[in-house]
Parts: sequence; C-alpha cells; structure tokens
Amino acid sequence: MNQNINTIFIVAGEPSGDMHAAKLVSALKIIAPKTRFLGNGGDKMAASGVEIIHHINDMSVMGFIEVIKHLPKLLRIMRKTVDTIKNVRPDRIILVDYPGFNLRLAKKVKILEIPVTYFILPQVWAWKEKRIRIMKKTIDQSISIFPFEAKWFNSRGLKTFYTGHPFLEIENDLDEKMSFLKKHNFNQERPIIVLLPGSRQQEINYHWPIFLKTITMLHKKYPGLQTVVAKSNNVVLDPVPNHIRVEVSSGSAIKYGTAAISSSGTATLECAIANLPTVVCYKMSYINWMLFNFFGKVKYISIVNLLANKKIIPELIQNKMNPENLMKKILPYLDTKSSKRLGTLKNYKKIRKKLGRPGVFDRVANIIVNGN
Repeated sequence: MNQNINTIFIVAGEPSGDMHAAKLVSALKIIAPKTRFLGNGGDKMAASGVEIIHHINDMSVMGFIEVIKHLPKLLRIMRKTVDTIKNVRPDRIILVDYPGFNLRLAKKVKILEIPVTYFILPQVWAWKEKRIRIMKKTIDQSISIFPFEAKWFNSRGLKTFYTGHPFLEIENDLDEKMSFLKKHNFNQERPIIVLLPGSRQQEINYHWPIFLKTITMLHKKYPGLQTVVAKSNNVVLDPVPNHIRVEVSSGSAIKYGTAAISSSGTATLECAIANLPTVVCYKMSYINWMLFNFFGKVKYISIVNLLANKKIIPELIQNKMNPENLMKKILPYLDTKSSKRLGTLKNYKKIRKKLGRPGVFDRVANIIVNGN
C-alpha cells in the first residue's frame, strides 16, 4: 500500500472501536489526505470524515443469547456490508476489534483479494483459540495493542506488529478538569465515584440495578460522596436519581474521579492508565456464563489483571457481583491514604510501562500505509 491509496473501508461495531477507528482515520488522513473513508461505525467516525454505512447502534450486541436474538438484523447488515465492499472495491479494508462480526466479514471478502488490516485483534489467546486459523487465512496485516499478545500471535505464525495501546494518548488538562467539576457541581475536595456500567444495553440491564443499590448504601456511609455515571449514547439508564450525575464522556469521568466501579471491558484499562482505582464486575445470562466457563482460558476477566499476571484490582463476577461485595471492595479506594489504594496505584505504574509510549495512531497509520 502507498500514499496514492484512494479508498478505505473501515469497520467498528461498538463505542470503543468507534473512538479508536476515528483517531486512526485522522492519523491516516495526515499521510494520505486524499483518501476516501467509508464503513460501519459511530458518531466519532462520522465526525472524522467516514461515510457511515451502518451505525454501531444497530450492531453492538454481545453474548450467545443476545446474538441469536438479533441474528436476522446482523445477517442483513453483513450482506449489505459485503455488497457495498463488492461495489466500491476499496484499496484496503481495516477491521477494528468487534471479532464476532469482523472475522466473518474477513472470510466473506477474501475472494475479492482486497488487503485486510486488523487493528485491535480478537483475544483468541483467551477465548476460542482455533480462530487463529481463520486469521491466518484472511488477515494480511495484524496490529496488536498488547506486547504479550503480539508475541503470542507471532509465535503461532501470524506476523503481528505491536504499536502500544491507544489509551496512552490520554492527556490531563486543568481547564478541562475545572469545566468537568463545574458542569456537575462537584467539589474537588470531596471524593467522586465513577460508575461504568457498560456500553451495551444488555450489560446495562444486568448491571445498573446493582450499581444503584450499591450507591444508595455508599451514600448512607459517605453522605458527601459525589457520583457520576458514564453513559454511552446508545444505551438507556433508568432510573437515574438526582444525586447521580450523567457524563457522556467516559474519558472525562475516568480522568477526574477518585475511584470507579466498572464492568469488565476496555474501560478498566483506561482507568489504570488514568490512575483511577477500580473494582471490576460483570454479570451475564446463565447460558453465557456457562459458555464463558467452558471456553474461557484465562485466570482473570480484567485486562489489567491479565497484564499484571496477578489480581491487582478486585473482580466480582456473576453471583459475587452484589451491592454488599461492591461496597466492601470500593470503600478502601475512596480513602486516598489507604494501603489498598496506594498499592493499586503502584501496580498501575508497572502496567503503564508495559504499554509502550504515546503516538500509537501515528505508528498504526504508518504501518498501514508503508508496511512498517
């Protein structure tokens, strides 16, 4: 691929992928300014100049049961996506995370002989390892955001570049902090607890009632506690009591909070990079839980603990995710001088050192355009 590239088709299927894909498009435009971008994504990709074929609001589902429920719609989206690629004949396809859809798409477009780049790779080292066979046959360029992951793929014959993690681009801005505090009428001298219940509606449905009960209990013990929930545009939170503020930018909430309760996902790593002590939790349907236990090959569900290779932040999964346990685990993190909090922050520093250095999207763009 070279700087004369005309068209790129890029696919993300959930809010985090939309954010990373948008930043990648902006970096690619610096190297290849005349390139046309189209694909599946969200508002951030649209703002970066991508012509959206399917919006992530129609695509963001997770878990066996949920996928079955939405299968007809997902199949229609897949057909239209493949048809669009056939008609447009882009010079390259870029897949961002969202493996359930993107790996199937890679298989379907292989016959078109269009180069395929995969950025933020499927975590097959943790779940469904056999999928690496599909990746070897269908992916031309693999780009990993974790050093251990790149090593894992390379050792199994899939050439993989390591660029560092996108969350390394997080910056703290004093004016932004003061704007955040003023917006929510927060006192910077009092603790702020950040709630991250998930970016998919089915996650919200399982998590939000438990989060609410936990916060009610915490407010009785901590009358001055300030609470903010990071809400994705594609989900509904109901109810939201007056004492819980709503923030559409999870990044701002994470940067300026004191401690967090977070569903397992990319947000937990964002918290680690932002030095926000976090209690990780997750609840799913019984069938999905059984499947996870059957196919899963990892000791931890949090990428933070996986990177550390030990439990440095608490994990409360399925039946262990209840208000009493959440409150017990979060309380030490609200005390800025507690040994538990200080120990977690010390381990966070070690995690950040493993994730490379800033400039990730520029490096990814250079690999895509120049192959190195």
